[in-house]
Amino acid sequence: MTLKPGHWSFTRWTTVGQLEAIEVHHPQFRARLFLQGAHLTQFAPRDEPDWLWVSDTARYEPGRAIRGGIPVCWPWFGVPDRNPPEVRRRILTDASHGFARAAVWKLEDVRETAQEVEISLSLDANTDFADVWQGRALLLMTFNFSADGCQVVLSTTNPGAEPLAFSQALHTYLPTADIGQTRIEGLENCEYVDSLRDWSYHSQQGPVQFEGETDRIYESGAPLIVSTPAGNRKLTAIGSDSTVVWNPGPDKAARLSDFPDDAWQSMLCVESANALSDYRVLNEGQSHTLGVMIGRV
Repeated sequence: MTLKPGHWSFTRWTTVGQLEAIEVHHPQFRARLFLQGAHLTQFAPRDEPDWLWVSDTARYEPGRAIRGGIPVCWPWFGVPDRNPPEVRRRILTDASHGFARAAVWKLEDVRETAQEVEISLSLDANTDFADVWQGRALLLMTFNFSADGCQVVLSTTNPGAEPLAFSQALHTYLPTADIGQTRIEGLENCEYVDSLRDWSYHSQQGPVQFEGETDRIYESGAPLIVSTPAGNRKLTAIGSDSTVVWNPGPDKAARLSDFPDDAWQSMLCVESANALSDYRVLNEGQSHTLGVMIGRV
């Protein structure tokens, strides 16, 4: 059921720091997402700890990406120079991860039932961003929450006559009690690019484990199981043939903004992506959907 603001049963507006947010207080789950960046920072079923990790020193300020949750990297992923030429030629800045994560999105719809809440946000990526990017696209981000998990889906549509090339990622931060006892299953025998070893190719042997800084792009969009001391989560990607695995390790953590020096031990990123050779091209009127479902095993 679509409801107008003021008629919502479980959804309400709030302000966190200097940013406007939407909170969901459902009898079976809770969630929080921000209009800036269409950024989900909290989700948890009733009586459970948060399924997402957010830095204790995250800052909620206009134009500043929030450290944690699920930032949206769009219309390019990573540093511009590591993107394919068709993507790179549109980029007019040296900033990483695009501009969508700091843009203010528009609330489109709230649907509530006794079991689920669905919220949709939109962004018209037009000439307002002409100082950093040459292009035009319409974005729709849809969040679906239930007691069994959450799904985040980003749809990109090209309204123009010229082909649109882009890369992207849903930069999902997950919590763990101990990164040394954390592993990812589902990427065995996959090829990956290791940015810490001169962007060279390697093959994954066994589950992914963490022994320090990790920054890899796997050529796979297969379902994954993330195992931590507290339990397991299943991540199922939509429209993705690349997966990014990241942990800053101790040295980089000390240099990161809004990130405690020891926080690398209690988090990891597993990102559903369209990165490197998995970038996408849309002709006029075409759309592409990238998503991730985080659920129980």
